[in-house]
Amino acid sequence: MRTQNIAYILVSCISVVIILSFGQAIIVPFLLGLLLWFIGKKLEATLDKIGFINKKIPIWLKHIISFGFIMFVLVFVTNILTININSLALSFEKYEPNIDALILQINSWLGVDSKKAMANFSGNLDFGNILQMLFSSISDLISNGFMILLYAVFILLEDASFKPKLKSIFIGKENEEKVDKFLEKISTSISRYFGLKTLLSLITGSLSYMALRIIGVDAPEFWAFLIFILNFIPTIGSLIATIFPAIFCLFQFGIFTPSLLVLGIIGTIQVIVGNFLEPKIMGSSMNISPLVTILSLSIWGALWGIIGMILSVPITVVSIIIFSQFEKTKPLAIMLSEKGKID
Repeated sequence: MRTQNIAYILVSCISVVIILSFGQAIIVPFLLGLLLWFIGKKLEATLDKIGFINKKIPIWLKHIISFGFIMFVLVFVTNILTININSLALSFEKYEPNIDALILQINSWLGVDSKKAMANFSGNLDFGNILQMLFSSISDLISNGFMILLYAVFILLEDASFKPKLKSIFIGKENEEKVDKFLEKISTSISRYFGLKTLLSLITGSLSYMALRIIGVDAPEFWAFLIFILNFIPTIGSLIATIFPAIFCLFQFGIFTPSLLVLGIIGTIQVIVGNFLEPKIMGSSMNISPLVTILSLSIWGALWGIIGMILSVPITVVSIIIFSQFEKTKPLAIMLSEKGKID
């Protein structure tokens, strides 16, 4: 019987991985639409705190205001990104002489004749393809924008009847209270994580933008946005967000000083925010083991790329909450948690 249970678990895990992998084109936009709906609900809750809006404005108008604001922000950011991406993609000819200058500097420092090999490398270097790989996840997100919005709208339409449906499954006052507590716990955990993480990423991105603007790096808006997005990826996100602008700065100027300046300033910002400000603000509210965080990051990153890395922590948090509700899966929730406490 024990062998049979293990076999069932293995088959179930393999089936889930296959579904998540092959169903990425449907599941990821749906999850992002769910996240968009969630942000809209939180905006509506914020509007309700204003007495006039809470009493005078109907619920349908609140939906329009909150989602209209979200759409405005998304269109505004998309326009800025499109302009910056097009500008960077056309800049290879301008940066190619700088790469040759870097080769000469490296040759003089090392005292060896590596110019030919490096020249061949730089000649075969297609900066447009590199940028295309770098921006692929953002481009996919923009191209799927309509589908994400469509999911968000239909989730909004389903919102009013979802909770009654769920309560009808678990009949009884005690079970209904348990469902309410369960949904509230998920809502609180996700809103706290994304709210605080967005605030910290905004701080990091804004400070980085000012530094890049002062140094004179091309397209500072794009790099600041990239830093903002990558900071949602646990552990390695801040490292990647520091290295990318520094490497680009090296191509742009053709000398090491501005690149080292970018690396030092943005790296310092990341260290201060990540090692001092973030632990103080967020604490251990996510209740996830550090090892589980890394494993989750690797698994979801392998399945869904950068989007999977960004969603890895929220998915793990929700999984722990769901597993903790059932006796058979409670041991798994305990193992995934930070200190074994799931209540």
